[in-house]
Amino acid sequence: MKDEYDFSKAERGKFHRTNIQLTPPVHLDAEILVYLAAKAEARGTSLNELVNELLRKDIELIEAAG
Repeated sequence: MKDEYDFSKAERGKFHRTNIQLTPPVHLDAEILVYLAAKAEARGTSLNELVNELLRKDIELIEAAG
């Protein structure tokens, strides 16, 4: 790294985007990933769709209970 950097031509907020929604990565344990990937393949769907479906059902259960 340099001792000094020249920021005289920098633009504040040049890359800032308002109302952007970032998708954080979700890390599954290896055995969970293997199990869900096999279930998704057996159903003919993607892993992403299966996980979202399962989470929606869990949310419904949580809302119904609470």
